Amino acid sequence: RGTALWPLFKMSYSCSKVGDPRPGQPYKGGNFCAFLPENKEGLKTAKLLKKAFERGLTFQIKSCDGEERVTWGPIPHKTSWDGGKARNGYPDAQYLREVGAVL
Repeated sequence: RGTALWPLFKMSYSCSKVGDPRPGQPYKGGNFCAFLPENKEGLKTAKLLKKAFERGLTFQIKSCDGEERVTWGPIPHKTSWDGGKARNGYPDAQYLREVGAVL
C-alpha cells in the first residue's frame, strides 16, 4: 500500500436552500473522509475535487426518515483505502480516470 492523501470535509448543521428537498429546513451535517493516492494523478484529482467543493458540487442534501442530512453528491469518492470498487475503496484501477471524466 502506498501513501495516501486524505481530504476531510466537515459539514456543519445549517438550513437548506432553494433546490434542496425542503428549502429552509435545518439539516444535519457530518464528517466526510475520502482517499486519493499520493502521486501525480492523485494530486491532480485533489485539485479538481477542491474546485468542485468550492462550487458546491461535492455534497447534496437528502431527506431520510423525515430528516434532512448531508450526503455525498454525484462525484464519486473513495471512502475506504481497501475493499475494492464494490466498497468505494481501492484497488480500483479505473477510479482516477472515472472521477477525472466526471470533474
